[in-house]
Amino acid sequence: MACAMVEGWLRAGIPAASITACGPNPKATPDGVRFTQGVPSAAPDILLLGMKPQALAAAAPGLQPVVRAGTTVISILAGVELATLTRHFPGAAGVVRLMPNLAAAIGKSPCALVATGLSAERRAEVTRLAEALGAAEWLADENLFDLVTALAGSGPGFVYRFIDALATAGADLGLAPDQARRLAVQMTEGAAMLAAASADSPAALADKVASPGGMTRRGLDVLDADGALVKLVTETLRAARDRGREMADAARGEG
Repeated sequence: MACAMVEGWLRAGIPAASITACGPNPKATPDGVRFTQGVPSAAPDILLLGMKPQALAAAAPGLQPVVRAGTTVISILAGVELATLTRHFPGAAGVVRLMPNLAAAIGKSPCALVATGLSAERRAEVTRLAEALGAAEWLADENLFDLVTALAGSGPGFVYRFIDALATAGADLGLAPDQARRLAVQMTEGAAMLAAASADSPAALADKVASPGGMTRRGLDVLDADGALVKLVTETLRAARDRGREMADAARGEG
C-alpha cells in the first residue's frame, strides 16, 4: 500500500527527491526516491508507517529518535489506534490514521482519515496529501474507522470478487473465459465512471438500466430477492470491520 501511495504522490507532482523510503531492502523503489536500510538521519516532516501492524512494536523504538516536535506521524496500519500510535510516538506533532486503497497509485482512492494533536496547518497539509491520492474523508469518530476501512479500503477486493463472479458466470453460460473477463472488466469500468459522474444514486441508476419486464429487471429480481445481496454485503463488511477490531485489541496487548 505504501508503494501505491508513493506512486500516486509522484503522479501528482510531488518531487521524488522529497521522499525517503526505509526498509530492509529497496524492492521496487521508484526512480529518484532515496532509500535507506536504516533510520533516517534527520527528523522528517512526515513519517509514514507502512510496515505490517504486528511489526510496529519492534520498529517503533528505532524510529522514536527521529520523531520530534516537527514530525507528523501518518499510519496506514490496519487496527492500530491513535492511542497506540501516540504511546509509541509521544514526541510527534500529531498522529494520523489514513486508509487508502490500491487505486491511490492512479489518484482514484478514497482516503479515510482520523487524527489527534494536529494543528489546523498540519491538518490542511495532510488533507492535501490525501487529495493527491484521490479524495480525503475525515472522520469525527475513530470508532467508525474500521467500518470505513472495510468499505473503502477492503472494498476493491470485494468488487474484484464480484467482477470475477460475473466473468465466471458468463464463461459457465457459454462465453470464452477471456472474453467474459474483458466484458466484465470493461462494463465495471464504465458503470463506475458513470456512477461517479451522475447526480443519481447507484440505486436510481440501476432502475434506469432496468426496463419494466426486461432482461435487466429479471436479473435484478434475483439479486433483490429477500434483500439477499444487501444481507450478504452487510455480513461481508461486518466480518472485515470486526477483524479490524480484533487487530486493535492485539495491538493494545488485549488479544
